[in-house]
Amino acid sequence: MEGAGSLPPVELDAAHCYRALRSRDRRFDGRFFTGVTTTGIYCRPVCPAPAPRRENVIFFPCAAAAEDAGYRPCRRCRPEAAPGTPAWQGSSAVVSRGLRLIGEGALDGGTLCELAGRLGIGDRQLRRLFLRHLGASPLSLARARRLHFARTLLDETDLPMSEVAFAAGFQSIRQFNYTLRASFGESPRRLRARRRSPEPAEGDAVVLRLAYRPPLDFEAGLRFLAARATRGVEQVEGGAYRRTVEIGGKAGSIEVEKGADGAHLVLRARLGDPAGLLEAAERVRRIFDLAADPLRIASDLELSAGPRLGPALRSAPGVRVLGAWDAFELAVRAVLGQQVSVAGASTLCGRLVAAFGKPVSLGRGLTHLFPSPDALAAADVTAIGIPGARAATVRALARAVADRTLRLDAARGLDDAVARLCQVPGIGEWTAHYIALRAFGEPDAFPASDLGLRKALAGGGAPLSAAQVGRLAEAWRPWRAYVAMALWNPLWPGAREGS
Repeated sequence: MEGAGSLPPVELDAAHCYRALRSRDRRFDGRFFTGVTTTGIYCRPVCPAPAPRRENVIFFPCAAAAEDAGYRPCRRCRPEAAPGTPAWQGSSAVVSRGLRLIGEGALDGGTLCELAGRLGIGDRQLRRLFLRHLGASPLSLARARRLHFARTLLDETDLPMSEVAFAAGFQSIRQFNYTLRASFGESPRRLRARRRSPEPAEGDAVVLRLAYRPPLDFEAGLRFLAARATRGVEQVEGGAYRRTVEIGGKAGSIEVEKGADGAHLVLRARLGDPAGLLEAAERVRRIFDLAADPLRIASDLELSAGPRLGPALRSAPGVRVLGAWDAFELAVRAVLGQQVSVAGASTLCGRLVAAFGKPVSLGRGLTHLFPSPDALAAADVTAIGIPGARAATVRALARAVADRTLRLDAARGLDDAVARLCQVPGIGEWTAHYIALRAFGEPDAFPASDLGLRKALAGGGAPLSAAQVGRLAEAWRPWRAYVAMALWNPLWPGAREGS
């Protein structure tokens, strides 16, 4: 096939990849893709087709790299439906954070130069890093993100073609038709005709399946979220997580539960506009940390666990860093949670929402949107029953976000994010690390002064000091956030938010 294999692949251990391919090992699903040079098709390691001969395959670290090399996705194993490339798969922290920003839509309306600027490097250097670690450029990754989501919508929903196109981020129907035909070799209508049975429609909800790498302790995640649910905004009930959302100025709701196959979560999105579906899916992936590779993380941590950490890791298989729908919402929650219990912080958040949130009527107890930065920047937050100093911190945080002097991300690294957050009066190391851990998805964030962590690592004795915890945690880099979640697990919901 002309063009197939024309780009050099990133270095992968071909022998290991081929063994995983021959055994259809699910642990490697999404971690590499196989291009078959004789057919011009690329597949997942779990593809049910007979394994090709070793001399006829080439391996790629991500689907976009295979597509850049001229390969088309397999119709049997559907590579676009594989679990996403982990944002930390490569050795480059810049690539990891760049992937996260692309997943948040940084290149949907922005330029490569703007993305590189957020990461603190030049656009040429950014492109070189992506090619070195992933075998594809940032623009190719962004294109693949839109393309694969469009394919998912064709397969899993009955949305009209025009709504599929705009929901996947295409600027026109013509661009949508051309891109899918070029990538899949068939028109969108033909692709839909080949689909499996779609998820059953549920009124006005669009139902999507979100893949992950097992294991995932979804029930433990629900317990964590239930303990921190903000009344009126969030609800955990009947094995599902629900919340109000606002995308593009339109209010809606989402509901997430575990799929029957043990490899997908089921998302039911009720949005004012299907154009928000891609953003909603990406945010839900971040809430439940679906890009994580739990077996790899557990393997890395086993080498340095020791007697203090080992039992916690064994009791929390498939632990994930539970994230947040919105970074500002989580940051406010962290400030309100300073020096109070989890239940106390949830109560304060509920009062804040009732006083300053936007009322909506979405059923199931979902009555408000979380207050915007503009709404809180000048609000009398003391009215919810918090000290004046903490209310001032909430207002200062809201003003900084509203006027864009503070960007809530970790594009330039954990240390930079913590330092910027600590410039807000009233935000210290614990609050900043907690925000970085849950709102930014930083795998190495670690609030060492957290009382729950200090107790958990004390082995039944007096709580360790923050300095002692910090020294122990050095051995757990770069996965300290996962360690924190594992140690917090047996404390839910009675732990304190901070110390």
